[in-house]
Amino acid sequence: MKKYLILLLMAVLMMAACGRPSTSSGSEGEGETYTIRIAHLVPEEQSSHVAAEMFKEKLEKESDGRIKVELYPNGQLYGSDREAIEAVQLGNIEMTIPAVAPLASFNEKFMVFDLPFLFNNNEAAYKALDGELGQELMKDLEENNIKGLVFGENGFRHMSNNKGPIESPEDIEGQKFRTLENPLHTDTFKAFGANASPFAFGELYTALQQGTYDAMECPVSLYYTNKFYEVQDYLSMTGHVYAATALLMNNDFYNELPEDLQKLVTEASEEYREEQRGLAQKQDVEFLKKLKESGMEVNELTDEQRDEFRDAASSVYDKYVDRIGQDLVDKALEANN
Repeated sequence: MKKYLILLLMAVLMMAACGRPSTSSGSEGEGETYTIRIAHLVPEEQSSHVAAEMFKEKLEKESDGRIKVELYPNGQLYGSDREAIEAVQLGNIEMTIPAVAPLASFNEKFMVFDLPFLFNNNEAAYKALDGELGQELMKDLEENNIKGLVFGENGFRHMSNNKGPIESPEDIEGQKFRTLENPLHTDTFKAFGANASPFAFGELYTALQQGTYDAMECPVSLYYTNKFYEVQDYLSMTGHVYAATALLMNNDFYNELPEDLQKLVTEASEEYREEQRGLAQKQDVEFLKKLKESGMEVNELTDEQRDEFRDAASSVYDKYVDRIGQDLVDKALEANN
């Protein structure tokens, strides 16, 4: 609680200090400067932050100083993606780069991307996210005062624990399993037999260290950059869901920008997407090697073993497809063709 109050006070003080655009003389928009504060959870070496530094450089340089970007990585301001999204919605900060899963709390349609074993590969995910389906959902966020700019990548998520390799749902049965702040995600692991519950990512390392949770799942890059290999012994490459991220901006702030700066933000966002995805894929290879070197035991699943998890997750589709919309699920699945 004390940590939360301190972070809240920091955010309030920053808002008071930075405020909205400052104005000097000149024609409309030309004399204003804009500060964009971007808060996110991942460490500095992870691809989302590395690409955010490029995003910052482009905006500051090509706006001729009219835009200033401040980066707050590693959960400096907010301990969970949901808190950061809410801060953007309220205008307490201008931008964040969360995992997509918590967006289901703002719009249930986003749960489509959390259906297990939805995409066969990265290319299928890109096709769905960058196409009609993804753009429709990004547009819907404007009703929540959030401007969805582009989707980025965390990558396919994989399971870990300290008891042994995970090769079937029985291997995680009864384990205290941390999930994302998303009901579909939690129900998926309950369907696998785990004692699953959501928990803030920023406090997960300590929770695993203290035994509050036995097991978890996340992309390869986050296992390495957050040092989860220190508190988890076994990594199983289940690839049970593809995890996207989203570059989000406060919609009021976006609409206040002059048209030329709106275009610059859009262009920089698209460049961010391409750079970040490329970095993410390179880091998956590099960091998996380092996880093995650190002592984590890594196992791959056979097609038959993965099918066991698919079968166990069928109840999740039965429960959520009607809530999400069959048309959205069909659009996502069509991306595999």
